[in-house]
Amino acid sequence: MVYVQLKKATTQGKKYTLIFFDKDRSKTKTIHFGQAGADDFTKTGDKEQRDRYRDRHSNSRENHNVPDTPASASWHILWNKPSVSASYNAYLKKFNLKKY
Repeated sequence: MVYVQLKKATTQGKKYTLIFFDKDRSKTKTIHFGQAGADDFTKTGDKEQRDRYRDRHSNSRENHNVPDTPASASWHILWNKPSVSASYNAYLKKFNLKKY
């Protein structure tokens, strides 16, 4: 995975879709994440809510150290910074990915 594209989800019940591409720009994986209609840090800006989310999800079986899981995408994009664009840019930098 070298490139990634963030789009509004077309899957019912989800907020966003991430599409991953290899160096030749061939699609390798697609994930859908975020519960449609639910609050997240990018919507509320509530740091206490973010901390509660992170506490709930930090001791689970979820792996936040890989870029291509819904749990990781939610952790880094929906629950990181107050805007989706700032969180997405931080996510790209953390995992050494490029926008498609």
